[in-house]
Amino acid sequence: MASTPDRKDSHLALALEREVEFPDRDATGFGALRFDHDALPELDLDEVDASTTLLGKRLAAPLLVGAMTGGTPRAGEMNRRLATAAARCGVGFALGSQRKMLTDPAARSTYAARDVAPGLPLVLGNLGAVQLNRGVGVPELRALVAAVGADALMIHLNPLQEAIQPGGDTCFSGLLARLRAVAPEVGVPVLLKEVGCGISEPTARKIAELPVAGVETAGLGGTSWSRIESLRTDDPVKQGVGERFARWGIPTAESVAICRRALPDRVVIASGGIRSGIEIAKAIALGADAAAVALPILRAAERSVDAAIQEIARLVEELRTAMFLTGARTVAELRARPLRRARDLTALSQGSDR
Repeated sequence: MASTPDRKDSHLALALEREVEFPDRDATGFGALRFDHDALPELDLDEVDASTTLLGKRLAAPLLVGAMTGGTPRAGEMNRRLATAAARCGVGFALGSQRKMLTDPAARSTYAARDVAPGLPLVLGNLGAVQLNRGVGVPELRALVAAVGADALMIHLNPLQEAIQPGGDTCFSGLLARLRAVAPEVGVPVLLKEVGCGISEPTARKIAELPVAGVETAGLGGTSWSRIESLRTDDPVKQGVGERFARWGIPTAESVAICRRALPDRVVIASGGIRSGIEIAKAIALGADAAAVALPILRAAERSVDAAIQEIARLVEELRTAMFLTGARTVAELRARPLRRARDLTALSQGSDR
């Protein structure tokens, strides 16, 4: 079994160097949806305000740098760059899994985003749900949150990844009861996050019965953790299964709509293959409160902090332009803009963004 540092660094290397996204550019479902273009928007572009409040924190735009990494020196450097970029742009920042901190307190420095970027408006901690079946309880969750100054905690759901991962932990039974017990006691809002297969209607109904603040959908169409784990294993059977299931899941656009229907009064964060501000706008119109973007910002941060800032700025400016062209002065107004079931030709250009 690979050690946690080996696994984290191999995940980073594969995400940065290999083709790990869904091969169909429109697997997310956003390309089949189109806004009505408003040639008379009755507002100036300068009036468009993309700021919003998420989990009680004010963001410059409904955007988070999505959960990615931590736990190794290389991962720590990437987190420092990502956190710095997020703080300068006034958007949220989600940490990768903090599992390493459970056994190695010294690993905290690789996750300590606020140490290098105290101006971050929102930081989300992160741990796998399966750890609740491995002795992790409220004291450990509280400690993880406190160690990084997190404003909320994401508990991620990744059964497919664990099924393919060498040495993966697939003991997912009993988690509903454990989530029900620990979520109200963590001391900060708890969200459940799927990592690339999306949240289906049956799952959303289960989550609706839990005392959690909301979800991150992370639907099909972006980075495939099944593919990443298939690239890491030497087992030819696991390799084949991982490649087959790289296409498994709920497209992001569909999952966002499902989650909003099932969780009408809770936070819904859209992620999974979101690669443009137009797609962020569509996610908002489908019911998301915000969107999270990971891989494009990670690849930009590999070059420099400035490149990551530029990538975030591009996403936000595309979002503001979409708002202007639909006559939406605020994010609240954007939520009311209808989407048509019609091909959006701007989706055809997204290959360069991915």
